[in-house]
Formats: sequence, C-alpha cells, structure tokens
Amino acid sequence: DASDIDFERLPFDHPVYILYSSGTTGRPKCITHGAGGTLIQHQKEHVLHCNLRRSDRIFFYTTCGWMMWNWLVTALAAGATIVLYEGSPFHPSPAAMFDLIDEAGITIFGTGAKAIAGWEKAGLVPRESHQLNTLVTMLSTGSPLAPESFDYVYREIKQNLCLSSISGGTDIVSCFLLGCVTLPVHRGELQCAGLGMKVKILRDDGSVADIGETGELCCTLPFPSMPVFFWGDEDGSRYRSAYFETFPDTWAHGDFVLRTENEGYVILGRSDATLNPGGVRIGTAEIYRQVDTLDEVLESVCIGQDWRDDVRVVLFVRLRDGLELDDELRDRIRKAIRRNTTPRHVPAKIVQVASIPRTVSGKIVELAVRNVVHGRPVSNLDALANPGALELYRELPELDED
Repeated sequence: DASDIDFERLPFDHPVYILYSSGTTGRPKCITHGAGGTLIQHQKEHVLHCNLRRSDRIFFYTTCGWMMWNWLVTALAAGATIVLYEGSPFHPSPAAMFDLIDEAGITIFGTGAKAIAGWEKAGLVPRESHQLNTLVTMLSTGSPLAPESFDYVYREIKQNLCLSSISGGTDIVSCFLLGCVTLPVHRGELQCAGLGMKVKILRDDGSVADIGETGELCCTLPFPSMPVFFWGDEDGSRYRSAYFETFPDTWAHGDFVLRTENEGYVILGRSDATLNPGGVRIGTAEIYRQVDTLDEVLESVCIGQDWRDDVRVVLFVRLRDGLELDDELRDRIRKAIRRNTTPRHVPAKIVQVASIPRTVSGKIVELAVRNVVHGRPVSNLDALANPGALELYRELPELDED
C-alpha cells in the first residue's frame, strides 16, 4: 500500500547526497553531504535570502548532475512548487525561458550567468515580448555575473525585481555569497554573505584583507552544510587537504574575491586559475567581463602560459559564425580590456578557436586548457561535456611565438 510508509528515524548527519567535483585536473572529490545540515542550509537560503513562500513557483535551469538541482528540490520543504525543465534554454528559440516564466507563472527564476549574456547577445528584449508579471526574483550563478549583465536585466527584462548573483558550490551544496531581498542591488556585486557563515577574505599570510583588496574566500567557523566526509577517505586526509591546508582551522574555498564598500562582494575567478603576469595576481573574471561586451565574441577562455621565466596572458575566443579574428578585432579586444582593467590584464596572445571546453554543468575548464597548452595530462575527461574540444589547444604554433 503506497499510503503506508515507514519513516525511519536517522541521525542528523546521515548521508543524503553524494556529489562529485568535476575532476578535470585530478581525481574527483566524492563529497558526501548530511541530511540535517543540507536541509537547514537550504531552508535558510530559500526562506530568508530568497523570501521563498508556499505560494511561490521556483525554477532553476540545471541538470541533475549540478548541485543546483539538489538546491532546487529542497524548495519543496518550504511548501513551494518547483518547476523542472529538460532541454536547451535556447530551444526552440532564444526566448524559451521567458515563454516558460509566463506559461508556468514562475516567481523565482534561476539560471547561469552565461545564459544572461547569451540573451543580450541574441538581442532579446523580454520586457517588450513577454508579460513576466509573476517574476519577482532572478538568480544567477555558475560564473560571476558581469556588471553589464546587471544593466541588461534591469534595462531589457524587468526593473522591479531582485537580481541576485549567488556563489557557493558542490563542496557545500549551497552558497557562501548570495542575495537578500531587503538589501539594495549594486551593479556587479553579490549582495551579502550567507547568514551564519563567518566569511572572511584573507591575504596569503592569513590576515584579513582590506575593503577593495583581493584575497582568498574563507570561512573561519563551522557551518551546517560542510561535507560529513569524502566517500572512501577513511582517515579524512583528502578532506583536510581540500579545504584546510591553506590556513589553519579555516575553510579556504578556492575563490579569488574582494569585499566592496557596499558590504557586497566581487568574485574575480578561481584561485587556482588566477593569472600571475609579472608576479601580480589577477582574476580571469575581470578579463571575461570586458570580452563579453563585444558582440563578435560568443565566449572565451583565458589562461596563463609559462613564457620566458614569467607568465603571459593568453585569451582564446569563439566568434560568431562566419567571423575571422583579424588584427582590427584583436586591437578592439585589447583596448576594451585595457580601458576597464589594467595593462597587466591585456592578453599577450589572442587566438581564435572553434569550441570552448566545458564541464557537463556548463563551467569553463581553464585548468584543463592550461594543462593541454603546457603538454600536461588532463584527468577525468568524462567530466567534460565536449572533451574533444581540448585538442584544439594542443601544440598551437601561435603559442610558440613572442
């Protein structure tokens, strides 16, 4: 009888999810999350940060292999209705997601930052083509949301909504930095740290970075959704190595971040993918933000190439169909980057490629590209949605030249 269910009482930290890191540069982490901590963390983020209520219909464009699916499913605990979708967000037209918002009456809508940039490049103006009467909150994650994408959302989608860029990851199946409906939205910033999360931005020596100074995103006290263990990590050594080797008794998350005068945050890229030209540490996200403003460029990936006892910045770009990278476009790309960042951000080399390698959850794999460029092995190609794309970066003659 399906109505006769036996509910077994289990420990608070009983395993509920096993999630895998991408593993593109090493053996994947087999991250095991506990039921109680995951539930508390998600309820906090849904109800207190997103203002999720029983009357809401919440959607996040995600595959079942991305932690945002787990995050979305927990919305049922608040009594909300979840909306699921299978297929491309740009099929049968680039406006497919806005059709869904109107059709399903979605109130809280989530997607990847690249989708928002894609809508802008496609010339969508949803405020004119759709009603969007139910939409009150838009969430963005997967990569840093560019300031220009904030402009686009409020200019061309809807003015009276809360646009929240959020960031966390598989490791915590939740967020360190996210939005808040009672706080102002500042262009290019994540609004706040999660409630109950002792987030600090630390310098390499472990001291707290000043406002506007870049550093490592860390958490100095325990929090509910820490993994209970890594599966198969009998002595806990892999767990400790993954998060606690950089700073004693402090979780180092691997993001390169600064805190703003607005008490918000800006993510500049992954710590292990930051660039070091001339010994100065800069984030890849700062470069992507400028490149994304150019209509000719659909997407890009940036790495640091070891070159003559230093590191030089190399930018790979995928252009619109039929376009070729010429000196004029290279010059405009460099000028856009120099104008809005610093001379150190300007790529020494800009190379056109036919495809950008990504994980199955859509994230660009900078470290895998860097390994291929340097002739190093790439582990766990199964984590990539398009592993064959890595061959486009192997033994490029342009990268053997000054």
